[in-house]
Amino acid sequence: MTIINQEIIRMSTNITLPAVSRRTLLGATAATATLGMPAILRAQPAPVKLGILQPITGALAQDGDLGRFGAVTAIEEINAAGGIKSLGGAKIEMVFGDARSNPEAGTQEVERMQAEGVCAIVGGFASPICLAASQAAARYNLAYVVDVGAADAIVTRGLTNTFRFGPGIGIVTKTALANLVALNDAAGKPAKTVVLVHEDGAFGSGLAKLMQTELPKLGFEILETIPHPTPARDMTNVALRIRSLNPDLLIPSSYYGEFVLLARTMQQQHIRPKGIYSVLNGAASNFRFVKEFPEAAQGVMDCNHWADPRKPNTAMLRKKADEAGKAWAYNIPLNYSCVRLAADAIERAGSVDREKIVAALTASNFAGHCMPYGATKFEGGQNQGAQPVNLQVQGNDIKVIFPAAFAEAKAVFPFKG
Repeated sequence: MTIINQEIIRMSTNITLPAVSRRTLLGATAATATLGMPAILRAQPAPVKLGILQPITGALAQDGDLGRFGAVTAIEEINAAGGIKSLGGAKIEMVFGDARSNPEAGTQEVERMQAEGVCAIVGGFASPICLAASQAAARYNLAYVVDVGAADAIVTRGLTNTFRFGPGIGIVTKTALANLVALNDAAGKPAKTVVLVHEDGAFGSGLAKLMQTELPKLGFEILETIPHPTPARDMTNVALRIRSLNPDLLIPSSYYGEFVLLARTMQQQHIRPKGIYSVLNGAASNFRFVKEFPEAAQGVMDCNHWADPRKPNTAMLRKKADEAGKAWAYNIPLNYSCVRLAADAIERAGSVDREKIVAALTASNFAGHCMPYGATKFEGGQNQGAQPVNLQVQGNDIKVIFPAAFAEAKAVFPFKG
């Protein structure tokens, strides 16, 4: 019988019991309450604040939304699996920033994240945003993991805090050109002339410059290079110029909205080269384009980021995207993988100390991603194993056509549509 019950009986029956001090009574009450309740939860470790930067308003909003979805999915899975174990199971807390489709806003969000105490930042998407945001993060030695940003200047400035998980313009262009030559040779070399169309920012301009240098060496004649702004409201003049030049190949490097507009305009005006061979195109590797404008999308090829269909977490991630009503595009697996890369570095660092996280990323050997890469190996901030793949819209699907190791279909070239 507890002391509390004894006290109740004494009061009701006037039975004299040994005197009980107030301190003893309170202590006994606490002990009784403890015995009658579940064990008191231990104090939870402080959350690990991770910055996620994506443009979810403005011209790049669709890409930013998909990138955010991939990042959130990874965070939820890590937390469900026990969080950061080296920090006592600390959960990752997302501090989200909307880059608003421009580098100035990206910089502002980095400053806010820094003030809120994030230990690393993932994302950025567009090259201008990644360039500005990673530079801002460098002022605080804040680890910055680039998801997409392809401009090679991102990792050639000597910033020790910046790590690009995916391939840049240099390696993508090299791969795209090698595969283009193989494709053209296999078809009997039907393509000899090329028109380049590109967005006029750091990404598109840098890519066009490389193409202008390398294509002539491979026997292709560049008829013209046509830049356009982002956002662009009308592609009629660009389409008419393509018609007048009548190239064998069109090589566009643009974001989603601009290429969709160009492809639809070309379809409406019955302009169809022997091949549309995109490089890092925002629409050609996006199922939304295939679903909404299937005729304009047919046969379009792209050399771009893409998840490895052989890896089990690719199927899992795509299933989750489908269930959430998200169009499957490279932004999802890239950001999912980048968050897991950052979490792995924090786990190995065993700390949210920024210097230790940068060191852990520098020494990273992470393989738990869903991209067609091996384990990460950073040199000068660039993942050396990162590589693009070649894709083609065939029917209602986007098929991998290169590399041969996991190609799902053969390329259709020249394409007649």
